[in-house]
Amino acid sequence: MARDDLLSAEGKVVDTTGGNFQILLDNGQIVSARISGRMKKFKIKVLVGDRVTVGVSPYDPTHGLITHRQRT
Repeated sequence: MARDDLLSAEGKVVDTTGGNFQILLDNGQIVSARISGRMKKFKIKVLVGDRVTVGVSPYDPTHGLITHRQRT
C-alpha cells in the first residue's frame, strides 16, 4: 500500500518496545506503529511524549506508520 493511501491521524507516543511504538490518538484509540523509512534515513528520533502524525491503514486500524514528528 502506498503512503498516500494511508489515513492520517495525530497522537502522542505513550510507550516504546524495540522498534514498535504505542501511540494514543486524539480520539482515544491506541495504535501500534513503526517509524517510516524516510525518518530512519534522516535519523529522526522519536521519544515517549512526542506528538506524531501516524498513517493508519484503512484495512487494519490497529497498526500504523509514523510519518512525521511534531516540533515542540
